[in-house]
Amino acid sequence: MDKPIFLIGFMGSGKTTLGKKLAKQLNKQFIDLDEKIVQYIGMSIPEYFNQHGESEFRKLESKLLKEQTDKNTVISTGGGSPCYFDNMEWIRNNGISLYLQLTPKALYSRLQQSNIGSRPALGGLQGDALLEFIESKLQERAPYYLQAHIHIDQISTPLEIICQSIESYEQNV
Repeated sequence: MDKPIFLIGFMGSGKTTLGKKLAKQLNKQFIDLDEKIVQYIGMSIPEYFNQHGESEFRKLESKLLKEQTDKNTVISTGGGSPCYFDNMEWIRNNGISLYLQLTPKALYSRLQQSNIGSRPALGGLQGDALLEFIESKLQERAPYYLQAHIHIDQISTPLEIICQSIESYEQNV
């Protein structure tokens, strides 16, 4: 594999969890773009959002994304990363992209079990308001996510099949 692998999908879709497993299976380094951002800015993403706004965050996110060119990596992007500037085009041209697909209800269930306060885009939403937000954002982001080279049903696709999908994609490029 001569390109980095970029995992894209909505927050809570399992990009970090799967990314670590995939990196181990493929003997690659794992990079969490959000963690890179936190290291770079020296504060949490919610703090940065509050101090500088989403626009500045997205510029910084795009800059750090485009620095991830090591072919021996699996990179977990932020949920919105592919949807700003030319990020999705850049991801497609510089790596192999995997879209981790989940239904809005599955995402809702996962996000309910996570620390919602650590996700600035959710603004502390709960219940029906959270589900409506997920449905709306997923629909808004679908045109970007669907450009990924490989689409994975995150609930029912075993790691071995994901690895085979990546190998198959590379052989056909």
